[in-house]
Amino acid sequence: MRLEKVRRGQGIKRLLFPIMGWKIRTRLPDVVRTLLYRPEIFGRAYGRWIQAVLRGPSPWSVWERELFASFTSRCNECVF
Repeated sequence: MRLEKVRRGQGIKRLLFPIMGWKIRTRLPDVVRTLLYRPEIFGRAYGRWIQAVLRGPSPWSVWERELFASFTSRCNECVF
C-alpha cells in the first residue's frame, strides 16, 4: 500500500513528478518518490549511504559496483 502523498507528490513536487517522468519517458520510480517525499527522515541519510557504498573505498571499481547494483535490480524486476 502506498501513501497517496508519496504516489502523487505534494507541493512543488506534485508538479515535478510528471515532468521528471516525461523526461525519463516512464513513471518516476517509487524509490525516487519516497526519497523526495520527506528527505529529512529518509532521503538524505539513504543518499549518503548509497554514495558511501557506490563511491567509497572498495576493492571494486565504481563501474563494477554500478553493474552489480543494476544486475541485482534486474533480477528483482526493479527499475534501476
